Amino acid sequence: MAQETPSHPTACLALADGTLFYGKGFGATGQRVAELCFNTAMTGYQEIMTDPSYAGQIVTFTFPHIGNTGINIEDDEAGEQGAEGMVVKWDPTSPSNWRATENLGSWLAARGRIAIGGVDSRRLTRAIRQLGSPHVAIAHDPDGNFDTEALVEAARGFAGLEGMDLAKEVTCTQSYRWDEMRWAWPDGYARQQEAKHKVVAVDFGAKRNILRCLASAGCDVTVLPATATAEEILAHEPDGVFLSNGPGDPAATGEYAVPMIREILQHKDLPVFGICLGHQMLALALGGKTVKMNHGHHGANHPVKDRQSGKVEITSMNHGFAVDAQSLPEGVVETHVSLFDGSNCGIAMQGRPVYSVQHHPEASPGPQDSFYLFEKFADYMAAR
Repeated sequence: MAQETPSHPTACLALADGTLFYGKGFGATGQRVAELCFNTAMTGYQEIMTDPSYAGQIVTFTFPHIGNTGINIEDDEAGEQGAEGMVVKWDPTSPSNWRATENLGSWLAARGRIAIGGVDSRRLTRAIRQLGSPHVAIAHDPDGNFDTEALVEAARGFAGLEGMDLAKEVTCTQSYRWDEMRWAWPDGYARQQEAKHKVVAVDFGAKRNILRCLASAGCDVTVLPATATAEEILAHEPDGVFLSNGPGDPAATGEYAVPMIREILQHKDLPVFGICLGHQMLALALGGKTVKMNHGHHGANHPVKDRQSGKVEITSMNHGFAVDAQSLPEGVVETHVSLFDGSNCGIAMQGRPVYSVQHHPEASPGPQDSFYLFEKFADYMAAR
C-alpha cells in the first residue's frame, strides 16, 4: 500500500515489500538502494550523515526538525563516507545558527546524497521496529517521474548488510597522524602539544571525534587502514592500539581483522581499546560471536549500565549487529549492558588491559558520562 500521495511529489521511497512513500526531494537527484534504519536523536543530523558506520544505510529521522541548525564543515565526522540518504517528516527550513555556513539541501547535493521530506516517519519507524530494517530504493526527480515497479525491484535486489565488508570501502588509503583535540569554547579545536602515549588507531571507518578524544587524553595518534597487519601496527612501537567504529557485517570484516587482533593480543601488556565495530572485532578475536539485530540501535538516548560500578550512562549508539554475550569465552566478562533490551554493550579481558564498548563515548549525549573510557585507556598505557 502506498501512503496518500501529495501533489507533485518529487521523491519516492520504495520498500522491498512494495510499500511506497512519496514526498518532496532535496539534496542530490537520482536513485540509491540501501538498508533503511531510524535514528531517534534530536540533534546531530550532520554528524549522523557523515558517520562512516552508516555506509550502506538510509536514515529515517524520528525528530521532525532536521536542517534547522544548518551545516558547518567542523561537524563532519568523515570525508565522503556516511549514510546513503535521509528521510524526514518535514521539509528542512532555512538554518538558524551562528555556526551555520550552508543549508542542508545544498550540502547533501554536493555529497551526492538523496533526501525525501514530507514522509510519515512515525509510520515508517513502526514498520521498521515490527518487521526489521527493510531494503529500500530512494529516488529524487524534480519532474516527479518514477518507475515504481523498477524501484521496488531495485530494493528487492539489494544484497543486504549481512556478509558485507564495508570497512574496506570507508577506511583511509594510507596512514596519517592526528593531533586535533575536542572542541572547546572559545577557541574551537586545539592541537595536542604534549602527547604522552603513542597510539595506533586501526581505521574501520573512524569518526573524527573519536580521534579528537584520543588526542585530548594525551595520545599521539597514528591512523592505519583497516587492512593493516599486526606487523605494520607493531612497527610503530605503540603504547596502545585502538580499534575504531565502522560499517557492515563484523564477521566479514573479521576475515582479515581478527587474525591481526589475535596477534596483537599476544603482547600481553599492550592496552587495546575498541568502539562499535572495533568492539565486535575484539569479541570475535576473543572467541565470541556476533548477530544481526532486528532493527539495531540508532540514537542518542540509550541507557547503558556499567555492570562493574552500577553506574548508568546515557549513550549514543549506531549499530545493526551485536555481540552475543552468551558466546563469550571464559576469561572475557560482559562489562556493559543495554537497559533497553539487555544486549551486550561492553567486554573486557580479565587481568588484561583489553576492553571495548558498543556505544559511542565520543558523541557526548550524557554529555560526559562515558569520557572515562578514553581516560582509562590512557591510564592503562601510563601503567605499562
